[in-house]
Amino acid sequence: MSHILPDQDLDLAVLYEIADGSEEFIIESIDMFLQHTPEMLESIAAAIDNKDWPVTASVSHKLKPNLGFFGMPISQATIQEVELMAKAGAPDPELLKTKFDEVQTRVSANIITLEKIKADKEAGL
Repeated sequence: MSHILPDQDLDLAVLYEIADGSEEFIIESIDMFLQHTPEMLESIAAAIDNKDWPVTASVSHKLKPNLGFFGMPISQATIQEVELMAKAGAPDPELLKTKFDEVQTRVSANIITLEKIKADKEAGL
């Protein structure tokens, strides 16, 4: 199975390299991502809706390394743009929301893929 899914901005090469053959590590890492990432995306969405730019910037900053670890460079770069715009007080809130929506769409698709990978690994496939 290929670890690279360019259409979805998902490349698990770093995860597999760090796991060094440990299926348990891969499953646990994916599980942590699946637990925390949707919560962070919801927090960012709520902060944007409330025009709470410090929270938007803070949670975006926390999400960045997770996206990097799971080989999502496009999403990681875009969430960094969201973070920087929020730190600047969101001079263009619509652009910030559009950028965040792009990240949310891509990452949501990746979450579905990661759930399948995790289920396959748990099933020993």
